[in-house]
Amino acid sequence: MTKKIRAFIACLLFLLLFINSLYAMEMDSTRSEEVIVRFEKPLVRVAREVIRLYPSVRSEIEETFKSPLAFIPTVMLIRDRNTFQNIIGNSPVVAIAMSGEDLIIIDNSRMKSYPFTLKVTLKHELCHLYLHHYIKEGSLPRWLNEGISQWVSDGIAELAIGKNTNILKQAALSDTLIRLDDMTETFPGDERSLLLAYEESKSMVEYIVGEFGPQGIVQVLNVLRQGSDIDSAFRFGTGVSLYELEKRWHGHLKRQTTWVIYMSDHLYQLLFVFAALLLTYAFIRVMMKKREYKDDGDHATDIPEE
Repeated sequence: MTKKIRAFIACLLFLLLFINSLYAMEMDSTRSEEVIVRFEKPLVRVAREVIRLYPSVRSEIEETFKSPLAFIPTVMLIRDRNTFQNIIGNSPVVAIAMSGEDLIIIDNSRMKSYPFTLKVTLKHELCHLYLHHYIKEGSLPRWLNEGISQWVSDGIAELAIGKNTNILKQAALSDTLIRLDDMTETFPGDERSLLLAYEESKSMVEYIVGEFGPQGIVQVLNVLRQGSDIDSAFRFGTGVSLYELEKRWHGHLKRQTTWVIYMSDHLYQLLFVFAALLLTYAFIRVMMKKREYKDDGDHATDIPEE
């Protein structure tokens, strides 16, 4: 049995479980001309907020990619974390985009936890759907898909796991970055590697935007859309091969983070030393003040006899 057949069977089983879970739930729905919203009954106000937010989210994505969004998505709002996990499986995300169904499922219980907001999450997942429609299936690497979606949604990922702000810096300095080729189809399963994969995807896209502007990303996507492979897309879109661009990005990370990572790794030690120096300085100042006061007192009582 080939990998593609196994993947198809796994996807089919997931869809069957997913559909069964949905039918077991009581859902209401509302819609506008642009979006359909399905929701558990207590979330009626949130559903109205999705209707209100959607036009601006859609416009921002269309403005970024200079191309219209030509489909009507369905947004499903789930009230609690357990129900959300039962639907999508045990995954550390707050939302998921099911591209083949034009469906976004959002765990509303996490929408009040920083940095997640309804608008940012909606924008991130809608970008996934947009890219699925814009690019031929199988042409867009997973890392580029996630990196672009984070870039579009102001750097916010969809992960509901603790953020390690040093993980990318540590990996860059220790030469343990995940190769882009290894993130073409899937991301790693363990929590630390998964977080690193998201951070790398975001950083790489931000680097491309920094070097070539937003139009660099759009040009790469346009070439991919025409059926070219990923390396050809980068050669035509940026003038640089993906291999060379990845090497430059690695060098950029190392130059950018050498002293930053050292300072952050030794922050508590540095603060302790600084505090000790301050206390020592304060103690010396107090002792000097006391000695000056004593000397002044001795001079004041030294009165000559008549």
